[in-house]
Formats: sequence, structure tokens, C-alpha cells
Amino acid sequence: MAANEVKNIFLSASAPLPERDPKYIGTADIIAIRDSVIALATTVLPKHRLVWGGHPSITPLIYYVMQKLNLNIQNHVLLYQSLFFKDKFPPDNNKFENIVFTENAGDIHSSIQHMRNRMFSENKFSAAIFIGGMDGIEVEYNMFIKYHPDALILPIASTGAATKLVYDNQFPKELKNERFLKDYGYMSLFQKFLIDKI
Repeated sequence: MAANEVKNIFLSASAPLPERDPKYIGTADIIAIRDSVIALATTVLPKHRLVWGGHPSITPLIYYVMQKLNLNIQNHVLLYQSLFFKDKFPPDNNKFENIVFTENAGDIHSSIQHMRNRMFSENKFSAAIFIGGMDGIEVEYNMFIKYHPDALILPIASTGAATKLVYDNQFPKELKNERFLKDYGYMSLFQKFLIDKI
């Protein structure tokens, strides 16, 4: 592969909601979730493409980074959004040129699952990053490794929540690294474990 090739990086991230399952909110580090998403976007967007399923706690952060970088990098972001949420789309959606709207499958679970299937089947990914989150993180982790078994996987366990559970219970022991658990210097973390490896 050419060194300057634009590669797709999948992001699965969200800030857990207090009213949802306490097993996620109990370990969630909201500041770390925010900081790691901003660091990831800052590291990835100038040279590669970030692909994610629209989430109201994450999409505004990515747009914020795009504004700060002051680069014309619309082709470096690809947002998937299910039409099931058509009436609840965050205003930041309108600021992205590359949005794939997936069909409303009639209920929330089927619609999100349809969106994920399209996202994983329509793109070739070099890596996936998991940050914070709730049950969707666990679902997307298991789906992603089936669709893209050779891709690099980085569960940023220091952000807590579902990503910490994935890291503890599902991530292969031989791939674990103490920095995923304890390193909050996310810019250098993503440079070393993501950018330098893809």
C-alpha cells in the first residue's frame, strides 16, 4: 500500500447516559471520552478518513476538530445515520457533506443494525477505535471483527464504560497494552498505536 493512501478508520464511541445501564456509567470517564475523540480526530483527519455512525455526543466533537484544523477535509469524514432518527438529527449533521442515510427498518434495533451492516460492508477499514460507550460498543466490536478480521483494533479502556468491558472480557490477551488502560496522552497514543501502524 502507498504510504500516502487515505485509509478508513472506524470510530465507535459515545458518552453513556446516566439513565441507562449503570454498568456503563459507573466506570465512564466523560472527560477522557471527549479528549480521546478530539485527539483521534485531530490525528486521523489530516491524512485519513474517519467513519462513524452518527451519535449526538460524538458528531459535534468531530466537527469542532474540523473547524480547528481549518482544512478542507470533508472527504476525510463519512457519517452514517439511520433515517429512523430523522426527527432527532443533531444540527451538526448539516455541516457534513458526506452522510450516508440508511433505511428506517421500522424499529430502533433493526434500523441501527441495518445501518451497521451497511457501514461495515460498504467500506474497507484499516482500523477500529472504541471509546467509552454503552451496549452499542459491544455489538459493534463483535460485528467489526467478523467483517474486518485483519484490521487493527484499539479499545481505549481508560475511557471506561463499555470499552473497558470489551478490553477486559473480549480483547485478546496478547494484544493488551497497559497504555490502553492508563495513558491519557491520547495524541501520542494514537500516533504510536494507530498512525504509525497503518
